[in-house]
Amino acid sequence: MRLTTFSDYTIRVLIYIGLRPGEMATIGELADTYAISKNHLMKVVYHLGQQGYVETVRGKGGGFYLALDPHDIKIGELIRGTEQGTVLTSCFTTDSTECRIETACQLKAMLEESTTAFYQVLDNYTLADLLKKTVKLKKLLLI
Repeated sequence: MRLTTFSDYTIRVLIYIGLRPGEMATIGELADTYAISKNHLMKVVYHLGQQGYVETVRGKGGGFYLALDPHDIKIGELIRGTEQGTVLTSCFTTDSTECRIETACQLKAMLEESTTAFYQVLDNYTLADLLKKTVKLKKLLLI
C-alpha cells in the first residue's frame, strides 16, 4: 500500500507542531522546513482544522497549533481520514469494471484483508509514538 502525498504531509505537519507544544506554527515555517508547497500545506492544515486536530488563528500573527494531546491522535484514524476515497485497484470502485476475471478473482478479498490489517496495526500507534525521538527530530528540523 502506498500513502498519498496528502497523508505524508499531514503526518509531517503533526510531527512539527507536536514537537512544539503550545507554540503557534505557520504555513511559511513548514514550507521552508520541509521544502513543501505552501498551497499543499494550506489544504493539509485546513483539513486538520476541520477534523479537530489543529486550532487555527487567522490574521496577522496567526497560525495553527496542535488541538489534541499527541497521545489522543491515533495514526490509523488519521490515515483513514486522509486516504478516504483512495482505491487500490479498479475493482474497489462502484463503477463497472471491464475486468474479465472479476467474478473469479480472489485479489479483491486479499487486498481488503490486508488493508484491514494495515489499519489495525496503525491503530496501535499515536502521534506521541512518532515524537519519541524528540531531540533528534528537533535537530533534523532545526527547531
